[in-house]
Order: sequence, then C-alpha cells, then structure tokens
Amino acid sequence: MQEIHIVDIRKLTEIIKTKYGYDFTNYAISSFKRRILRILELYKFSGVDALAKKITDDPVFFEEFISEITVNVTEMFRDPSFWRILRDKILPNILLNHKRVSIWHAGCSSGEEVYSIAILLKEMGILEDSKIIATDIDDRILERARSGVYTVKNMELNEKNYVRFRGENELNKYFEVKNGLAYMDKSLVKDVSYRKHDLVNGIVFNKFDIVLCRNVMIYFNQNLQNDVLKKLHESIFKYGYLAIGSKESLIWCEIANKFIVVNNEEKIYKKIKE
Repeated sequence: MQEIHIVDIRKLTEIIKTKYGYDFTNYAISSFKRRILRILELYKFSGVDALAKKITDDPVFFEEFISEITVNVTEMFRDPSFWRILRDKILPNILLNHKRVSIWHAGCSSGEEVYSIAILLKEMGILEDSKIIATDIDDRILERARSGVYTVKNMELNEKNYVRFRGENELNKYFEVKNGLAYMDKSLVKDVSYRKHDLVNGIVFNKFDIVLCRNVMIYFNQNLQNDVLKKLHESIFKYGYLAIGSKESLIWCEIANKFIVVNNEEKIYKKIKE
C-alpha cells in the first residue's frame, strides 16, 4: 500500500482550495488520508502528485473525487430509537406552538434520511404542513437523493429499521420494485427542496425548527466542528432542536451553553439561547 505524508495532504488540500474553493484543511486527518489512499488505489494513481495533477487538469474528474471523498454510508431509519423520539416527543413539542414544521437535513447524502423523515411526517398526518430542505456538498449524491432509487438489497436493512421504528405500515408501501431496484414514492418528497450547500464555507441561509446533521462532523477536526456547530446554532429558531450523530458531541464546543441536552443517547439538543 502507498504511503501518504502530511505534507502531501497539505499540498493536495491547498490545490483544491485554490482551484475549486472547497476547504478540506480541517477534515479529520486519519479519515481524509484513508479516503485519499482509496482513491489512489481505485483510479491506479502512482501517488498524490499524479492525483493532484489530474484534479488540476480535469474538473469533471474533480466531481468524481468529491463524491469519493465525501461518501457517507447511510440508511433509512438508521438508529430507529432516534426516529421514535423524533415522532413521539420532539415533533409534538414543536407542534404545541407551531402549525408548520421546518426541517433542514444538512449533509443529506443519497437521501435515505430524507425519505425517513417524509414517511414519519406522512404517518403523523403533517407532511403537507412541513417544509424540508435537504443539502449536500456533492452534486452527484444530490442527484441520487433526488432520484430516490435504491438497490433492493439495501432495502432489506431499511425494512428492518422501519420495523424497529414501529411504523404504522410496511415500508414496501412506500416503494415499487422494478428490475432489482426500489423506486421510492416521489409524492413523499414533492415539496422537498434539494440544494447544494457546503457546511464548511456555506452561508447560514434560513432558520429551522429542527436541524438534522447526523454522522457528518465525525469527518471534521475539532476546529471545523466548532465552526460548523456555530452555523447550525444560527440556523435554528430559539427552542428549536439539533440532532447530531451518536458518536458526535456538543459538550466541548463554544456554543455548548446555548443548548440543553434533550436526549444524550440519541444526541438531540434544544437551543435555549441566541
């Protein structure tokens, strides 16, 4: 296996930042390095210099590179207990004071989580009264999210999660199988706005009742997590909610005192201060 040195990583991130405006300088080094090694192997590059040249000369390849470097493993109703708490506690609390619910999926990846929330809202009878914005840094993965087409093999795990979530139907009510592919019911996401957005450099573009940013920040170092969490805080109405991944935490960051813990196990927080 090839070796990559810190100096190689720095040189590569500088080229990407200068040419394309994507800033990977504060990504967790071990995770970033692992993904670079995978790309070198996948595309048979002789080393980081060859990869850097290809990125510099070929913007189309750079889009592929972004897809590989930001790839997230995702599934529907991942951590079913999280989705139960969202349905049974968080959303009813919001609806005490609001007629509509606004939700931002930050780092929505290939869209399984977007369908999860849409199904949950539909079963609660409030999908029509909800506004969902789903964002990701990667154009290609956003296209996959928009298409709502998944392999049938992946649906087996999604169906198991849905059973554990205790949904009111069977998951297969929400998709059709054709030629080994599962086509999700597009009416679930007809009002979802899919947008390209960079959590690192992107602007704060709205205020929401709930922000879901689950299993995204594990790829960032602490400085970057801190910056991103400040943006997420700005994006939430007072007394709105933030949900992050089970291996992530707010405890150490600058805005920690502006939230209270609603559920420590599922990493759900409520904003109490601007």
